[in-house]
Amino acid sequence: MKKIATVLEGRVDQAQWSKLREKYQEVLRAGLPNPIVQTFLLQSKTEPNLWRLMTIWRSQEDLDNYRKSVGTPAGVLVFRFANAEPKLSIFEVSELMDK
Repeated sequence: MKKIATVLEGRVDQAQWSKLREKYQEVLRAGLPNPIVQTFLLQSKTEPNLWRLMTIWRSQEDLDNYRKSVGTPAGVLVFRFANAEPKLSIFEVSELMDK
């Protein structure tokens, strides 16, 4: 079964960066849903206001079930807490290196 990657991308004003990080850490402390393999909060080196929240899911079915079970996904709430509206992209993971 192929893993799935979701990427939420948004532009966050510098004054809101700490709020974005704060909300992301709050979500992590609350515990991630079991189907999540890994998640990353990324900031562009060339465009510092550009942020991405990338999450690896065990399968498309797991992602679909999660999305049906919540009103607004936690990742979207992370961006909204920092006054940003993210755009969602979904990818099939072609290759994944596990250490």
